[in-house]
Order: sequence, then structure tokens, then C-alpha cells
Amino acid sequence: MDNYHPPNGAVKPTEPNHRHEKKPKLTRHISEPEIRQEFSHHQTNVARINNGSFGSCPRSVLAAQNSWQFHFLQQPDDFFFNTLRKGILNSRLIIKDLINADDVEDISLVDNATTAAAIVLQQIGRKFASGNFRKNDTVIMFHCAYKAVKKSIDAYLTPVGASVIEVQLPFPVRSDEEIVAEFKKGLERGKIKGGRVRLAIIDHITSMPSVVIPVRELIRICREQEVDQVFVDGAHAIGSLHVDVKEIGADFYVSNLYKWFFSPPSVAFLYCNNKNKKLSNVHHPVVSQEYGNGLPAESAWVGMRDYSPQLVVPSIMEFVNRFEGGIEGIMKRNHDVVVKMGIMLKESWGTNLGSPPEMCASMIMVGLPSKLGVMSDDDALRLRFYLRVYHAIEVPVYYQALRNGEMDPRDKYGFITGYVRISHQVYNTVDDYHRLKTAIVQLLEDRKVCSDLPKE
Repeated sequence: MDNYHPPNGAVKPTEPNHRHEKKPKLTRHISEPEIRQEFSHHQTNVARINNGSFGSCPRSVLAAQNSWQFHFLQQPDDFFFNTLRKGILNSRLIIKDLINADDVEDISLVDNATTAAAIVLQQIGRKFASGNFRKNDTVIMFHCAYKAVKKSIDAYLTPVGASVIEVQLPFPVRSDEEIVAEFKKGLERGKIKGGRVRLAIIDHITSMPSVVIPVRELIRICREQEVDQVFVDGAHAIGSLHVDVKEIGADFYVSNLYKWFFSPPSVAFLYCNNKNKKLSNVHHPVVSQEYGNGLPAESAWVGMRDYSPQLVVPSIMEFVNRFEGGIEGIMKRNHDVVVKMGIMLKESWGTNLGSPPEMCASMIMVGLPSKLGVMSDDDALRLRFYLRVYHAIEVPVYYQALRNGEMDPRDKYGFITGYVRISHQVYNTVDDYHRLKTAIVQLLEDRKVCSDLPKE
């Protein structure tokens, strides 16, 4: 811009209106018809039980976003100099309180978890490239880490000599202890030939298959084993699980606001524990005029773009506080219902759950009848396409290869190798899950297997 201005997102505490004003508590909670109205823009007659992929934004928050966009278009210069950084700071302050961070300067707003992964992995890559880390040093993660994170490792770490250890996530999983045991084995592999584990990437909730990971226990182990840095990918967490970054103890923690926290796409928060002196040289991957002013400022201005998703956090809080118990009440409601629906489906189909109910949040894995013949990733895609096109059901389907006869679950016809990942958000109805149940039962009655289904 033409003149110097304070770094975006770095408003002095004495500046007026920098904190979102608390509003009086509602005397009446949101009704079911009002919930239906808030999500009336959703395509009708679709059983949308895949909130985990793209989230959902209520009409009141979309209206707030539209207001911010018009505010910018009315006078862009005034908006940039006098409104944008105050609004982003306001959102960061709310997130700080939600996740129990010590300092607002630990909170940056970025596009999504993939951007956060780039920030974390680039600074690790620079340490490998500069010789601070050795060739035998490693990065550890679960084998089911999000594909974009794996690709980011290929882009930023593999070319500079870092090696990667993938820990096999037990699935179906019966306890936290199974996960902890496999993770410990991975850390031991990282010490081979005198190497050190420089970065642990730990999902808080794995995407596919979906399981809540015991992050605090794994991070405690990482500290005991002198792992340099821990990055928690909590893409699905905020709005789905209680997040307390001080209790969790990670160096970096990211979560998308648009999956379970009702924001429009796309915005996520990235927490950086600035008390860890090893976290130096952390920058946004897009270099702007704010480079060097700290990650929150760098993230708050990456050039001309739509910043409205970062500005609607106060409106999201207004929406969630219309529910009994606020966001905590929504999380409990979603968990309780998705478990109930998961049990209903597995009992109807004679199958299993992918994890105990306490190891899921707002998503749960449910085994599909073995007679469907989900024998590959291609079969899973065929079934997902069939359910979308012929039954208007949107649900992810997962293929789990057999491990061994003792561990693999069975129904009365054979081994279970297919699962659906069902989500529950406030707009869902019981009918959504009964439609899925009926569609699968109909396939069985028609004696169809996945290889018979049309391919997208």
C-alpha cells in the first residue's frame, strides 16, 4: 500500500472496540423450524451426512459475510486501513479464549489446515536445508494422515533429505492403548542409525477412517523421547471436540473453522506456542509486505483477496449461542446422535462400529455388510457414487484391507472390509440415516455387489 500502517492484525490493546462485546443471554433457545430456516439453502431432498468434508454455514453467518464483503466494496481504502485488522484481531481474540491460549499473538488465521501444514513443514525444511538437522533425522505421522499433508512433505521435506516414518493406525480400533503402542514403535524406528525425530504430525481426529486420537498421551511421549516439534492436525476438531491448547501441549495446532464451527469457506486458526524457542523462522508461504512482522500479521494480509471468512467469527458465536449449552451443547448433541445412528445402522446391517463410541466425536465409522463386496478403493468409490446419484445420499465410503483373521471383524457372511463415515450436524434428521439404511438393505435384497454398480 502507499503508506506505512501498523501490521494487520496487530492492534494495540488500548485501541477501542478491539474485543467482541458480550451480549445478554437469550431467554429462548433456537427452535427446530429456525434451524431448518438457517440451513434452507441446502439442496432439498439430499441426505447430507458428510458434514465432515465441507462443513456447513448457516444463513445468518452468510448474511454477515455478505455484509463484510459489501463493506469492503463501498470504500476499499478505508476498509483496509481502519477496519480489516481490527476485525481480524477481534476474531483472533475470540479463538484465543475458545482454545485457552495464553496470548493472542499465538493465534493466526489462515485459509485452511493445508496452509498451516505448509507453514510448519517449510520451517522444518529450512532447518534440514541449512544443516541444522541431519540426514538420518525423521518426521513421524500416521499412515492415514491427510493426503495434502503427505504431499506437502513430498514438496518441502523429501527434497532436503528428510525421511518419513508412517505409523499404521489400527482399524477397526478397540482402545487408545492400541494407538499408543503403535506410535511408540514408530518413535523407536526414528532412532535407527542415530537419527532423531524432528517433527511429529498427529491428527486429533483422523479423516478416513475417522477416529479420535489420544493426542495428549502421544505428545507426552514425544516430550519424553525429545521430539523437537509436535504439530497437531485438528482439522475436524473445533466445534467437534473441546480444544484446550495448554492441556494438549503441542507446538502447533490447526483446526478448520468451516468444518464443524459453521464458518464459510475458507478459514482455519493456527496456534503456535511462541514460548518454544525452537519455533523460529516461521512464516506464511505467501510473502507479502507484512513479511517479518510475525505470523499473525503475515497471515492477515497475503495480498488482495476475500477476508470475510476471517471476519465472521463474532457472528458464528452469536449463532452457536442460540443453542442450549452453546458450542459445548452442540458438540454433545452431535456426538450423542451420531453414536445412536451408528448403532442403529450396525444393528440393522449386522455389522460393527469402527471404534468404541468414546473414540468418536461428530463422525463415526459403521461397517457395511460383507455381501456388498467392498474389496478395493474403486469399489468404495462406486458405492459412494451410487448412493449419491440413485438415492441422494452423500456419505463417504472407506475400504479397509484385511490385516489378519484374529483382528478382522466379521458378519455372518464374511469379513467386513467396507465402512461408511457418517456425520451429524444440527441440520441433520433421523430420516437421513434411515434412508442410508434402506438403500443398503435394498442393494442386498437385489443381490448387487459393488463391482456391479456403475462407475462415475
